[in-house]
Amino acid sequence: MTDRTFSFSSATLCSHQLDEEKLDWWRHSRHGRPRQRENYLCPMVRGCQNSHREPLECRDVLVQNALFTGDLEMIQKYFTKGAAINLIIEAKGDELRWTSRKFGLWSLTYEQELTTPLHITAGRGYADCLHYLLLRGASVNFAPGGKTALHEACAAASTDCVRLLLSFGADPEAVSEDGCKPLHFCKSPDSIQCVQQLLQHGANVNSRTEEEDNTALHVAAQHGLAEHVRLLLRHGAELEAKNEEGQTPLNAACAQPHQPQDMERYYRVCQLLVDSGANINAADRDRQHPLHLACKNANAQVVELLLARGAHVNIMNYSGNTALHNILQTTAYKLEHHPELVVRALLNYGAIRIWPGSLLKVLRYCHKCPRVIEALMNSYEHVRVTEDWVEAVPAEVVEKYPRFYQSLFALEQGPRSLQHLARCTLRTFLEGRLLQVLSQLHLPSAVHQFLLLGFEDVLY
Repeated sequence: MTDRTFSFSSATLCSHQLDEEKLDWWRHSRHGRPRQRENYLCPMVRGCQNSHREPLECRDVLVQNALFTGDLEMIQKYFTKGAAINLIIEAKGDELRWTSRKFGLWSLTYEQELTTPLHITAGRGYADCLHYLLLRGASVNFAPGGKTALHEACAAASTDCVRLLLSFGADPEAVSEDGCKPLHFCKSPDSIQCVQQLLQHGANVNSRTEEEDNTALHVAAQHGLAEHVRLLLRHGAELEAKNEEGQTPLNAACAQPHQPQDMERYYRVCQLLVDSGANINAADRDRQHPLHLACKNANAQVVELLLARGAHVNIMNYSGNTALHNILQTTAYKLEHHPELVVRALLNYGAIRIWPGSLLKVLRYCHKCPRVIEALMNSYEHVRVTEDWVEAVPAEVVEKYPRFYQSLFALEQGPRSLQHLARCTLRTFLEGRLLQVLSQLHLPSAVHQFLLLGFEDVLY
């Protein structure tokens, strides 16, 4: 027990207090940060004026257990009318950091965070416990760890807790230590009602984070939250707001890496933004367009959407790469995303084909996805295949896709089929208007797919 801690079982509950100066020094010294008297912490400490006592540090395990488990009966027992309600509790955070030990040893431990009973109950969705603490006079905007209880409730997507805190005067525009407002903490699908509550209580829909300069619409787009996007747009969110990297929300949605199971969610977000008038060809600071970014993530649905709405298929970024370059560079890492669908879409919308002499290099990097090679090969009348092509594909890959690679290597001995040459002639004649014309010809489905580079897993 130190002179800045107490246990609720102690008879000296009221004697151990932390004044504003001590709390400021104590918090910053524990986190290894320079002392800043005008930092965000000081207003929050002064915001604790409705408590009868200055905040105390609590290390009572029983009290902490009651809070972390949401045991209302025990909380009511410990937090009586006269008890210090705005306790400081040091808990383990989510991030790891290196800390020094005796004998010069270092260990990787979880960073310690400062929290309060209000933060704990709000962050775990214990609405009944939270309500009790608020009635007992807990300071609703107190933020000893850099975040208010409202930030915690939004991060946990606890609608009931958000509603309670706002009804007790929580600031919907409170800024966390890392420069985020509660609206920016609504990052999960379940937090949609939290967003609704914040907006109803005056949260600024276009407020920015201090570091990334993201709006709530950027955050929703980055996390693939279609319902959040729809709600924010309905409340006047700026479609073309740009963050620190020069990204609009559409750029941000296209740039965010995601798993195959999340591709549909991101497609719906992009569709909402595009239907609302988002600029299809908005470039970020690196001149990356939404199409470049969607190709990096190999999301064929988003690529098709952007191309159908007028995205420039052959525009280059600062590195000189087109969208086709981007998808070919990422194919080996995105096999589950079916990158061949992206390659085919780009070629059908008039992407400039890569120099035939570079196809061997592409084969070396993309051999695990033979359909990418198939789409590329079928966009040329003839490609010179040599023995180097055989050496470029590992034996185990050939064994996995024998029919395709045997047909590819056989092209060294003879020309392509007449059927393929006819396809190339027609595609060249209709270049730039292929999809428009084919949609009006009412061709048989098999012929239509053949002209659009449908996959057959063999080359003729």
